[in-house]
Amino acid sequence: MSESTIIVEHSERVGIIKLNRPRAYNALSGTLINELLDALRSFESDPSVGAIILTGNEKGFCAGADIKEQSELSFVNAYNQDYLKNLNDGFFAVHKPIIGVINGIALGGGCELAMMCDILYAAETATFGQPEITLGTIPGAGGTQRLIRAIGKSKAMHMILTGERISAKEAEAAGLVAKVLPAEQVFSAAMKTASKIASFSAPIVAMAKEAVNEAEELGLKNGLRFEGRLYHATFGLEDHAEGFQAFLAKPKRVAQWTHK
Repeated sequence: MSESTIIVEHSERVGIIKLNRPRAYNALSGTLINELLDALRSFESDPSVGAIILTGNEKGFCAGADIKEQSELSFVNAYNQDYLKNLNDGFFAVHKPIIGVINGIALGGGCELAMMCDILYAAETATFGQPEITLGTIPGAGGTQRLIRAIGKSKAMHMILTGERISAKEAEAAGLVAKVLPAEQVFSAAMKTASKIASFSAPIVAMAKEAVNEAEELGLKNGLRFEGRLYHATFGLEDHAEGFQAFLAKPKRVAQWTHK
């Protein structure tokens, strides 16, 4: 039996997925993608999980697509199977926040995979890049679309057209990464954040994530309308009433969320 391409763990209310193809720098083979999506679906349906962490290992997060597999794809094959569409669709279907923890390289499809996460924490040694141009292709899992939204047109265009990498500090300054920490601290810091998020009301967290994600798709007027509808919807939740009651209590108490 072949070794799993991911390692799945569960700590308190946090689900953890570790990419596990160290000899291939966690390249995105078809098997790895399918196992990753299965793990995401499992955590999404598990009420004991409130947030998810996605990470690689100390050598790297992900080197990108499996070049050997990709080299065997023709245009017709790639087009007919909508190559990599399942990866984007799988992440879009997850309502729970996903925190990406990046050590080492996040290149090509690895950088795109990182950008599918909701929050990114990076080690000081991390580097990000879209080197597809050097292979005679372009980013195909969201790189041309997400990178411009994360760091702006000029920086995104420079990375995509030159294939040059940026450091973790540059990624943080550009807005791609939320926090940069020493390599030995980055995972524990992400776990602390994931645990904090998972301690809140699950439906409220999901609604907040959805509202922020829609801001990238909608204009300001429609975005404000969408936010307002979700905001008003929170008033019908038991957790909304509990949160207000806990705040107004004398003395103030910690809210006990029922996730309803």
